[in-house]
Amino acid sequence: MAGFMIRFLICNVFISGIIGILLIAKRIFKNNLSSRMQYNLWFLLLGLLVVPFIPFRLIGFPQIFSWLGSLRGSPSSNAGTAMGETIGTAPTGNVNWMNDFTLSVNSEASSIAGYILLGIWIVGILAMIILVIKSSLRLRNLEKSALPLQNNEVRRLYHHCLEEMRIHRDIPVYSTAFLKSPIIVGLLKPCIYLPIHLISDYNESDMRYMLLHELQHYKYHDTIASYLMNLAGVVYWFNPLVWYALKEMRNDREVACDTSVLKMLEEDAYEDYGNTLINFAEKVSLTPFPFAAGLGGNMKQMKRRIINIASYEKPTFMKRLKGMTAFMLTAVLLLGLAPFISTYAADGNHYQWNASSENISYVDLSTYFGEYEGSFVLYDLENDTWSIHDMEHATLRVAPNSTYKIYDALFGLEEGVITPENTFIAWDGKNYPFDTWNTDQTLQSAMSNSVNWYFQSLNEQLGVPSVNKYIQQIKYGNENMSGNFSSYWMESSLKISPIEQIELLTKLQNNSFGFAPENVNAVKDAIFLSSSDAGTFYGKTGTGRVDGQDVNGWFIGYIETADNTYFFATNIGADSDATGGNATEITMSILSDMNIWK
Repeated sequence: MAGFMIRFLICNVFISGIIGILLIAKRIFKNNLSSRMQYNLWFLLLGLLVVPFIPFRLIGFPQIFSWLGSLRGSPSSNAGTAMGETIGTAPTGNVNWMNDFTLSVNSEASSIAGYILLGIWIVGILAMIILVIKSSLRLRNLEKSALPLQNNEVRRLYHHCLEEMRIHRDIPVYSTAFLKSPIIVGLLKPCIYLPIHLISDYNESDMRYMLLHELQHYKYHDTIASYLMNLAGVVYWFNPLVWYALKEMRNDREVACDTSVLKMLEEDAYEDYGNTLINFAEKVSLTPFPFAAGLGGNMKQMKRRIINIASYEKPTFMKRLKGMTAFMLTAVLLLGLAPFISTYAADGNHYQWNASSENISYVDLSTYFGEYEGSFVLYDLENDTWSIHDMEHATLRVAPNSTYKIYDALFGLEEGVITPENTFIAWDGKNYPFDTWNTDQTLQSAMSNSVNWYFQSLNEQLGVPSVNKYIQQIKYGNENMSGNFSSYWMESSLKISPIEQIELLTKLQNNSFGFAPENVNAVKDAIFLSSSDAGTFYGKTGTGRVDGQDVNGWFIGYIETADNTYFFATNIGADSDATGGNATEITMSILSDMNIWK
């Protein structure tokens, strides 16, 4: 939730921009859009305000969050305790062939700012809810004190208005001394409340116009819109532009109702309707209840409505056509921006993969996993078939940890930081918890011993823009580098699913990236594990340790045989002991039982 809050705030930047675009579009198309269309545009905004809470898949959007790394914080590669991990047995079963050393990260470092912001947001929501409850209680008191309409003249006029608007539902009408202007309230059972002073000063023409106005609110379900607007105000209490937009929406709603009333009147009655507003301008007030729609408004709003009435002309066919075109163009533009304000898309917790293909088989390998949560994915290149254990986890994105070093090395080779002929990087002299780290390294030794500082050095020389470019180019997982630049792949912001791991390995093996062949071969050599008469085995482990506990274990790779290539990815998760070594043991058992590698 802490990470969500950061993303949610950034999404609000986009929302504010969209509000600006909407206001500009309304101004540009002012002469083409009818009052009703201008009001309806705001419903697009209400829909977009829901988008941050809906999972959309975005491409490249997470990079927007890179500049926020300092706010979010990140795990420190030197924090906490550290220990080495030795990976099981070789494919041949008799020697240790790879070591994966990992460092513990602090799970709390990345969340402080996010939790503070989350707390402020929740407190604000609670405060807004209290205000809404207070207003609702006032409305409840109004309902209890109101009396059914007794004035026969007004009742006859009201039923005539219902017939005039072809409304077949008998909406209850009440009179009250606690209002200055008429309102209609109620989500399922709408009711109209009329101030007693308007009934006492009864004027048939004025009363008819006011009743028609309130019935227009009913016809267009404006009470529902009131609920939605107030809900938006509660959730987005901190965004002044959202509040401004909601105010404008309420203003446009009243103008739209005025226009709808004018459509029912003869042209010579327009002035009378305007005079009604003028006559009662001093008596009406802002609607005092959160879920009500009414005639009221401040003097500025009244002036705007009166100007609209004075300039109203019944639209021609051509004007309606232009209005519809302008509305559709604006709607397409706004809806096209929807993915940019999806926080879950930014987070990208799951890979949106087409799992409906006929070449996918689901296998139950739970006996191999024991108490671990996780998945095993195997791709048979020759037959173009997938075998998947636990689809939910196969698409779940988690930190890649040391498996990411495959591609980090490839980026360094492509940029010439290292070359296939010279991958040497001198030890920086810092004392690390593993002896194998405290010496000069080559790509082979750094990959074999999972030497973090080697790959951190590559990143420093590459720089953020370059690494970001390559991550987007190969479409690595969620493409999110917002974590600390020295450790964004270590239980931090960068995440990837097992299926994506295999897709990338397939592209690496085939060099579908379009990188220099010698660089791809250098990386392949670095992850080479073993060869036999059965074929050649390539792989890389990864372990994520948080607060001293191993919580995320990886083993990915591929096997080249004489007539086929098999790609595999195993990921396990647990509160402890979820290591790359254990992921390897699970993988080797499965591959052996599948007769792929003995």
